[in-house]
Amino acid sequence: VQLVESGGGVAQPGGSLRLSCAASGFTLSTYLMSWYRQAPGKERELVADITSTIGSTSYADSVKGRFTISRDDAKNTVYLQMNSLKPEDTAVYYCNAFAYVVRVTYNYWGQGTQVTVSS
Repeated sequence: VQLVESGGGVAQPGGSLRLSCAASGFTLSTYLMSWYRQAPGKERELVADITSTIGSTSYADSVKGRFTISRDDAKNTVYLQMNSLKPEDTAVYYCNAFAYVVRVTYNYWGQGTQVTVSS
């Protein structure tokens, strides 16, 4: 079981980046998939998530209207499109997969990808 993030990098304020999280070893459409981020000296926070099967989405207030989470079931990949980036979006972004099935918790994390927003 593995989650591999990619797409991080450096962007200017107002710019865009798209993060990808490719899953292997399980079908991510059966999991709650989330993006978290952690800035230096701060706690990890939930950015966005997408529910299993139906694919309902939700966002942190700080990114609502700027970020979009989506899922490509054929590629077993979840994305985070980040537009109108701000310096305060600078953080390591982590992909998470969570499921609770028959009293067993499944909770997987990716290795993280750095996003830096700076002029």
